[in-house]
Amino acid sequence: MPDTDLLVPLLPCVRVPGLGDNVYKEECCFSFDTPKSDDGLYICLSTFLGFNRKYVELFHETTGHKLFLHMKQIKKILPKSEEASPVEKKKPKRLAIGIEGGFDAANGEKIEYEDVNELVILPEFKVIGLDNIEEIPSVVLASVSGILASTSASKKEEELSWDGEIRPVSKHAENLQQLDNGVKIPPSGWKCCKCDLTSNLWLNLTDGKILCGRRYFDGTGGNNHAVDHFKETKYPLAVKLGTITAFGADVHSYDEDTMVEDPHLAKHLSHFGINMMNMQKTEQTMTELEIELNEKVGNEWDLIQESGKNLKQLQGPGLVGLNNMGNTCYMNSVIQVLYSIPEFMERYTTEDRCRDLFKRKLSTLANLHSNGWSAAKASNEIQNRVLESSGDFSIQLCKLGLALTSPDMLKHQDSTKQEVTSCSVTPRTMKRIVGRGHPEFSTNRQQDTHEFLLHVLSVIERSEHKNGSVSPGEVFRFMVEDRIECQASKQVRYTKRSDYALALPIPLEAAANKAAVGEYQAVVEANKKDVSVKVGEVVRLSIPYTACIEAFAHDELIQDFWSSAVKEKAEAKKRTRFVTFPDYLVVQMKKFTVGEDWVPKKLDVSVEMPDILNLNDLRGGGLQKDETLLPDIEPPSAPPSEPLIEIDEEAVIAISQMGFPLARCREALVATGNMGVEAAVMWLMENNTPEPAGAAAAQPSGASDGNVASIVAMGFTEGQAKKALHATGNNLERAADWIFSHLDELDSIEVDTPLEPANQVAAGDTPMDTSANHLKDGSGNYELFAFISHMGSSTMCGHYVCHIKKDGRWVIFNDEKVAESEQPPKDLGYIYFYKRA
Repeated sequence: MPDTDLLVPLLPCVRVPGLGDNVYKEECCFSFDTPKSDDGLYICLSTFLGFNRKYVELFHETTGHKLFLHMKQIKKILPKSEEASPVEKKKPKRLAIGIEGGFDAANGEKIEYEDVNELVILPEFKVIGLDNIEEIPSVVLASVSGILASTSASKKEEELSWDGEIRPVSKHAENLQQLDNGVKIPPSGWKCCKCDLTSNLWLNLTDGKILCGRRYFDGTGGNNHAVDHFKETKYPLAVKLGTITAFGADVHSYDEDTMVEDPHLAKHLSHFGINMMNMQKTEQTMTELEIELNEKVGNEWDLIQESGKNLKQLQGPGLVGLNNMGNTCYMNSVIQVLYSIPEFMERYTTEDRCRDLFKRKLSTLANLHSNGWSAAKASNEIQNRVLESSGDFSIQLCKLGLALTSPDMLKHQDSTKQEVTSCSVTPRTMKRIVGRGHPEFSTNRQQDTHEFLLHVLSVIERSEHKNGSVSPGEVFRFMVEDRIECQASKQVRYTKRSDYALALPIPLEAAANKAAVGEYQAVVEANKKDVSVKVGEVVRLSIPYTACIEAFAHDELIQDFWSSAVKEKAEAKKRTRFVTFPDYLVVQMKKFTVGEDWVPKKLDVSVEMPDILNLNDLRGGGLQKDETLLPDIEPPSAPPSEPLIEIDEEAVIAISQMGFPLARCREALVATGNMGVEAAVMWLMENNTPEPAGAAAAQPSGASDGNVASIVAMGFTEGQAKKALHATGNNLERAADWIFSHLDELDSIEVDTPLEPANQVAAGDTPMDTSANHLKDGSGNYELFAFISHMGSSTMCGHYVCHIKKDGRWVIFNDEKVAESEQPPKDLGYIYFYKRA
């Protein structure tokens, strides 16, 4: 019997890739193996999922699918005569990796691969060649052709994630109004019509006005005249003069608040006498400016990356790097720290646990062709279930965890190289899933690694709750008590809330080297006037960490506190203390602040954080016997005649230009009583959280008993169910979605209650029982094991690197590079990670 006859019984399960199918042919769904790996990749001809040899056996055992396309790429050694001649390394011009004009992904190495494709039938791994196509059933050939011709799922993600210059076509481009006012623009000699600036100039494509652009974060740039002109006229599109070439230019839509494409740019420019074919670029594009800003990090960059030192490259389990996909260093640093924590390693790097999770997810793809469904319905069901399985975050955590800790990663190294080099993987799918639906983390822009840590812990918690497990992120969660004392009545109020990080203020006035910093700054000013003056090493303010602890522990004065004792507004003092100490403590240094000009900036300071940190003195004791609680009376509601706060949209735009999302800008203005940009920005910097602060204030009410019972049946408490229903207008379907996206907030409803009177407890004694809330508690003695550092002037630009202590030595993780650290810059960290000593 010909081998091709073995295909006949399998034909009912064979599908041809359609528009709704993703083809996973570039990377194994459960590992980072590719067709270039030793065993190649096996693509299922029914689900189009791809696996390496180990996991294709698991897939077959679980689902029963037998027929696969085996894709393998064999490296071809090019003769020297065929090798490309050396090319001068060019400076990147695009915020992209591995494409023309972007960052070089392969260090200029030119490699060719020979494609070898064949059919394989499991479980025997019976090989059927594709040479004799006349004997292969047409549906199988169509499926194979469709797989080979399709754009892979990972390639789609790569195109969306890596190219920072993909811009939408402006909705105004097609029917843009252009005034017939006789304005003609000369080819050079431009100047802002409202000031004397001659750079960073934008030509409004409606009336031909030349105006200066926005002010940058560092205070340079324009005077915002182009933005002001849009506010006055609502003329939406402007092109940056100096970037116009025959191939295009920078076009900004003020109405759409983004850089855009104008397919009719040549026509719009010719209206003002500009011939694109004759223009030469004289200014940096916005992309080039961003690249340059990310490179200008000076002495801080050298110290944090330990530049200039011959660091020993490391490789092996736990020493695998993460490739930067374009501004993903903030994610890479957090991920490396999480996978160094035993609780995360046990959950996501244990082979048996991960294999069990893989089997549970794959079981949903079994027997879909044998239940009487039509081919169309079976195909649609397969598409849906494949999308659900491939989008499961727990699977991605296991996939990455196994790769980071597996000895098999060494197989991917070039055996011809004698020196030790770092090995790395690219977590494209994880980046896409963790950012899905988030206004910031779904983009290619640089982000705040602290906000990302809180976000990823929230995503992990939702994923683990869905799988019926407790999140390993609980090792970070702790409870604090806020004690508020009314200064008029001396009565107090205690409330408890959970948190994931200790945010420490940095008191600049406590610097021990103010005189030395003053001398250094004087030299810097002298250098600006006379370049022969040598500046020398950077001298930055040195703040004792004890001063930061004291600033946190100090009472905070609250103005206009409504006291239920005196029934009017009064001054109050607020003090925060620990109720529980977590197994792992995250300490965030509040380095990002706002200057006098309202521009966000980073404090260039040195805080030498200790290897051993003792916080036992910060344990709270709850209500004392000699204290009296404030009466539980709600403040009076505002009179009906009092008008609602009207948000100043100009202030919203001004704040958003500093890098804050629009929703957060409006929230800040409401929270500060619409008192202006400065107050709102200060509020944003002090309330640096990815969740809306107002959400936690919602009180459950109006929930029907039936809807409450339905949500309780999902495993939530009655209080949490009422809170979710209240937030969604008692809509059961919306409440179910809301509850899974606000798990951290829901926890607070169980603990935001007054503390019971208790005797004063000595600091560090008698940890409370918090097992019901999964909260750990113990001594407040901690040992430093990791820290993440930021280089750059703000969270919107720069670079992140992490240092982790492994096997008694400090290791630096700089994206794909992993090396032994010689001098870890513990004084320049942004986020520190401590474990209980």
